Amino acid sequence: MTTRVLAAASPGEVRVAAVHDGRLVEYSIWRPGRPDGVGDLHRGRVIARVPAMAGSFVALEGAEGFLPDSQGGASLSEGMVLGIRITRAGQGGKGPRVTARLSLKEQEMLGNGPPALLRRGPGAVEQLAFLYPEAPVLTDDANLAAALRPLLGPRVKTAPRVLDDALESEIEALSEPVIDLEGSGRLRFHPTPALVAIDIDAGGATAERGSKAARQAALNRDVIPELARQVRLRNLSGAIVVDLAGLSVRQRVALGPLIEEALAGDPLRPRFMGFTALGFAEIMRPRVHPPLHEMLAGPHAAGLAALRAMAAHVLAQPGQGFGLRAAPEVVTALEGDPLAIQDFMRRTGRKPPIRSDPGLRSASWELEQGLCPETGMP
Repeated sequence: MTTRVLAAASPGEVRVAAVHDGRLVEYSIWRPGRPDGVGDLHRGRVIARVPAMAGSFVALEGAEGFLPDSQGGASLSEGMVLGIRITRAGQGGKGPRVTARLSLKEQEMLGNGPPALLRRGPGAVEQLAFLYPEAPVLTDDANLAAALRPLLGPRVKTAPRVLDDALESEIEALSEPVIDLEGSGRLRFHPTPALVAIDIDAGGATAERGSKAARQAALNRDVIPELARQVRLRNLSGAIVVDLAGLSVRQRVALGPLIEEALAGDPLRPRFMGFTALGFAEIMRPRVHPPLHEMLAGPHAAGLAALRAMAAHVLAQPGQGFGLRAAPEVVTALEGDPLAIQDFMRRTGRKPPIRSDPGLRSASWELEQGLCPETGMP
């Protein structure tokens, strides 16, 4: 059995997957120009003690983080300077979570001065490479390979393409709130600010011959491993409630051991909390990185998707002129990520012609063809 870490790079973004025997087991997105900050080491300053929240707010370079008393913040006072590391990315409208529990080497980097970023944490490729220490790391970008080799050595190889059509299709399906299961049935995902609700929809599965209760029980048993896999691939975290298909509360409780078994391989160690009085399965999965649905939403994600599409067209048809017409907030987001623009120029040899169009709906874009390849003008 073999595991590979695959890194498919495009302007401003790297899509990272771990594949075990051809099966997708991990997926994440890394944006070098706007990383989520997990693992970053900062010099911070306490700006407010909040006893009611059992913690303190700490000024970072360009942000504010929350330091729980349990993570080394109990004896602090306002104005104190200290070293902190980000342990949970800002997500869901909340800022990052940090810890003051640092190694001696990290403490020695603190120095004096205003809040500042002292060291970046590992990116998504390094994280998966550490999680699978024997796995080869394949990327389609020579520059990324060169950046990874000092840390990962000969494990890093390049290939013209690392995500085949089947993997691309499976990754694309992760952006959808509903997935069809083999045979019959569906999984429906409903993220909310408070929790993630997952519904197992029997669909036509119970229309087949045999006892309806037996069919529903079999469907749930078959679906639970895929449910746990989808939670991991989509990085759904925090409180998760699952509505199993049919079954009485007593019958649902009997599936608890299967849920625990399905969650056991997740490196974040999610906990199965049991069943509510209404029969919903409760799972608590630690929040670390933003969930995939947040990563794929908003103008920055739209802008990077547009650059990826435009770069593919330019490289496939170098004699043709392509440009990007985008909603104003998409243009602003790309202007705030100069690394993405530089990456596009490195790959294609030309600056991307980008035009703001207030007439487009929010976070939307369109490719324009027939422009002059040299000037980007009609």
